[in-house]
Amino acid sequence: MRLQITPAPILEAPAHASLDALLASAQPVLFRGLVSGWPLVAAARLGDEQAVGYLKRYANDALPAIATVAPPHARFFYDDDFRGFNFRREPVALTAALNTLLRDRARPDAPTIYLGATTCDTFLPGLCADNPLDLGGRDALASIWIGNRSRVPAHQDLPDNLACVAAGRRRFLLFPPEQLSNLYVGPLDVTPAGQPVSLVDPSAPDLDRFPRYAEAMRHAQAAVLDPGDALFIPSMWWHHIEALAPFNVLLNYWWRASPAYMDAPVNALMLAILCLRDLPPEQRAAWQETFRHYVFEFDAEQAAGHIPEHARHALGALDAGKAARLRAHLLRNLMKPDGAQG
Repeated sequence: MRLQITPAPILEAPAHASLDALLASAQPVLFRGLVSGWPLVAAARLGDEQAVGYLKRYANDALPAIATVAPPHARFFYDDDFRGFNFRREPVALTAALNTLLRDRARPDAPTIYLGATTCDTFLPGLCADNPLDLGGRDALASIWIGNRSRVPAHQDLPDNLACVAAGRRRFLLFPPEQLSNLYVGPLDVTPAGQPVSLVDPSAPDLDRFPRYAEAMRHAQAAVLDPGDALFIPSMWWHHIEALAPFNVLLNYWWRASPAYMDAPVNALMLAILCLRDLPPEQRAAWQETFRHYVFEFDAEQAAGHIPEHARHALGALDAGKAARLRAHLLRNLMKPDGAQG
């Protein structure tokens, strides 16, 4: 069955709109030309050689970066029987990787090479300072993604994300979080790059195998970004990314809109699978009500107003100290045999 649905265009930021306000949006936002003034973008517009030469000025080759290597034009994915993956990872000096990408960019049989989530301040010190972006005081982690043509399966990230294309072109296909059940997500705990991924290949979706994907596409948004463009991807939005040029560079900024002491919510999901999913239906329903009361519709007065404030413990306002004690309590319980509590 052939898919004949065109995703909606991602909303473009209005002229003169506040970047700070739009970075708090619950919807994706496309910023045309946001970083067009970067020296790195200017170098890339002159050609791949100039972009590589500019990056090599900052490269820290004392530490090996990690290159993901796969067959030509690959989608980084599982192997045919889901016992492994279709790629390998190799330590490599950043300068050597840049030289290889530049040398092989015209080869149709060149392997896919991708240096992903490479921390700028570690591997390219000074690059971000010379290519600045004011994120309104957000404590963001800056990473760089360098490679040739590649495809990254649709996945979610917990942090908010501002992705800035510096060289090449990238196509983004986004799905809202509520499309989870229509994206046919793979294993939660054995993944290509740390996050669960959609098993559907957007370039050739198999609707006989994945019929609900057509509904996901009705809610999809897409855009192609050129050098200087940026895309805000809100927390937990699914995004499939395709690098379209023989040489591509993207800088992204991640930040969390939550206190630093909070653990990743996926840990709670894994514990819920371990502790709740296989309970009898009536017990699951009871715990569903418990989670509604204490987590998803938490009202401090209703849930704990009858307890003296000093005695509320986990039901009180959390801070770094209380979070550490709660984490230690959980670890003690997890180490006990047969799920014993106490």
